[in-house]
Amino acid sequence: MNASRLLFFLALSISLNLPAQEVIFYNPGGERFSFGTDEKRTASICAGDIDLDGDLDVIVANGRHWPDQNEVYLNTGNGSFTVSFPLGFYSSTSYAAEVKDLDGDGDPDIAVGNDNAPNRLFFNENGKFVERGTFGDLYSPTRNVLIYDINNDNYADILVVNRGAPNEICLNDKKGGFDEIIHFGTSDDSTIDVAVADMDKDGDLDLVLANRDGQQNFICLNQDLNFDQKIPFGNGSDETRKVAVADFNKDSYPDILCGNIRESNQIWFSQKGVAYADHIDLDTLSDATYSLDVADVDLDGDLDIVTGNSEEPNRLYLNSGDGRTYNRTDLSDKEWGTYDIQFGYLNDDDYPDLIEANSGSLNLYYINVIPYLEKD
Repeated sequence: MNASRLLFFLALSISLNLPAQEVIFYNPGGERFSFGTDEKRTASICAGDIDLDGDLDVIVANGRHWPDQNEVYLNTGNGSFTVSFPLGFYSSTSYAAEVKDLDGDGDPDIAVGNDNAPNRLFFNENGKFVERGTFGDLYSPTRNVLIYDINNDNYADILVVNRGAPNEICLNDKKGGFDEIIHFGTSDDSTIDVAVADMDKDGDLDLVLANRDGQQNFICLNQDLNFDQKIPFGNGSDETRKVAVADFNKDSYPDILCGNIRESNQIWFSQKGVAYADHIDLDTLSDATYSLDVADVDLDGDLDIVTGNSEEPNRLYLNSGDGRTYNRTDLSDKEWGTYDIQFGYLNDDDYPDLIEANSGSLNLYYINVIPYLEKD
């Protein structure tokens, strides 16, 4: 944060007598802390060091069901974004973009997932992103893309989440090609999101599915890349839009956080194995939660939560320490359509900041001001 922005915020916080525990993430409104000035149908946002200069840049995926141009914003190093460029020649119906080294040459590449259009690969060639190939079934209703080494061969694979079509794992041929596809799920599945983690602690990566349309949520256990063994979790008829896996109660077992639509968001706790009966409601509110993320916001040793909501304020939940009780604050009074919200380290301190993708509104970022208030 530059000096003028910091002084402005400190003056504001003092004049309003706002304590640090209430003002954690700062965005002054308007266009000052936004990614561009256009109000697009943005569905996804992610961070990665695109230009290998040591800070996190941001990729914005636009379109959803309507073709639009995706964008890359470069970080100046202090958490501001004054340079951007379009990603690729085509406008697409993009729902997701993820950054990772896909061809094993040490620099970041980008995979973009599109709705009923080819999912596209962009490879980094001397700092320029060149489109080279596609991945997955050509015209699937893709809603999310994740990049993990699913088969444990030290090369990144691509997981494609499709709503109303089988989900896909596109295996890397160790050259950045993804022609070999493993399908899981059926054409009736309304899968919107998948979390990837070793749920049964057997050394491989399992899949945690978030399903909409009243369908059961499942953990799909990895058995030599066969994911047919399913373990249910949740209420059985949830409208789950987003899931995250983390150890909220610090018992060394993975818990599952569910972001639900028009019902309480919930944390399902592991019973020291792959069984999830114990749970809490994160809040008494029944938000339309489209996205969420997890990080230690205040560096107190426990995991906090942020939720991105549609037509309600986005909310921050600070963990009281036991993983079962949380203190809620709203990020702002904006009631936009937030399709994606993520923590990321945008400036040169150790506190996580926030990036936010809003469909039909500005895409924003928020600076974590705890270290600045502590200095004051």
